[in-house]
Amino acid sequence: MSLTNFRTLGRSGLVVSPQALGTMTFGTPRWGSPDDVSEAVFNTYVDAGGNFVDTADVYAAGRSEELVGGYIADRALRDKLVLATKFTFNASPGNPNAGGNGRKNMHRALEGSLRRLKTDYLDLYWMHAWDTVTPAEEVLQSLGDLVRAGKIRYFGFSNIPAWYVAKAATLAAAHAVPGPIALQLEYSLVARRIESEYVPAALDLGLGITPWSPLAAGFLAGKYQREGTGASGEGRLSGPNPFGNMKFTDHNWRVLDALRPVAAELDRPLAQVALAWAAAQPGISSLILGASRPEQLVDNLASLEIRLSPEQLRTLDDASITDPFYDRMWAMIKRPIFGGADVQGWR
Repeated sequence: MSLTNFRTLGRSGLVVSPQALGTMTFGTPRWGSPDDVSEAVFNTYVDAGGNFVDTADVYAAGRSEELVGGYIADRALRDKLVLATKFTFNASPGNPNAGGNGRKNMHRALEGSLRRLKTDYLDLYWMHAWDTVTPAEEVLQSLGDLVRAGKIRYFGFSNIPAWYVAKAATLAAAHAVPGPIALQLEYSLVARRIESEYVPAALDLGLGITPWSPLAAGFLAGKYQREGTGASGEGRLSGPNPFGNMKFTDHNWRVLDALRPVAAELDRPLAQVALAWAAAQPGISSLILGASRPEQLVDNLASLEIRLSPEQLRTLDDASITDPFYDRMWAMIKRPIFGGADVQGWR
């Protein structure tokens, strides 16, 4: 397995690498990378054969998009790469129409992203988050219009309720109009909430899943040591961050303890094994990897070489599941439903 073991993203014709380059670290002062290091990370990824680059207009207030656009232009790689960015978050405090998923902000955000990325189209445009107010019908029609206008090729949804994407995808199929092809959601050994609703919906609707933070912001790399209710160690979680102390829970430390012997058995770093576990799960199309140094990226890309045994997968699964009854309910009740017979679906 390598970055050139391409696959389609969901039930679409968009062909992507099994690991995407996430660029939240580009242009970010505290836990990110200087510009020259960001460029080295980008070059490392594309030189290894990767073709899927993910950014957002909110990353470093647009600086990430500017850097990515420059790196792509400098190497004339636009036609070879799948370029994805996101919109939703506000760009002008006090102006509610400079944020959200309504048509007005969508067009404003897209024009800004195209300018910063030095391109006239996007391969994949993500709705970054559910804004709680814009109807799915409006979002679907607006994004479909952008597809028909040639401004974007495909679109997907990130950080939204499962019912919302199911509604949008069903409306698109019923009316034979462009619909979402993928979901971008948090997923890792310590964040498995998507398995009960999102993964079955994605499999049924033909949506690829591209997990963000598959290493739980570095927690699963083993770079932190437990200290009371917090932790010591250098990384994104050691200062102000969107997660606060939420990763430093009793459950998550137990998951990390279960990960260590599996990694030792394979003689691999913790991060590689955690990534291999995520990649092996149903519905996963491409893991989004962030890296602040080229060496870190190379180390994480090596997870593509790992194949976990059924026993190793079971060990990690048992340690990381949060609600054994609810999370396994459908498997538990299936056999009584069919009188004890093992009945497989068409997949």
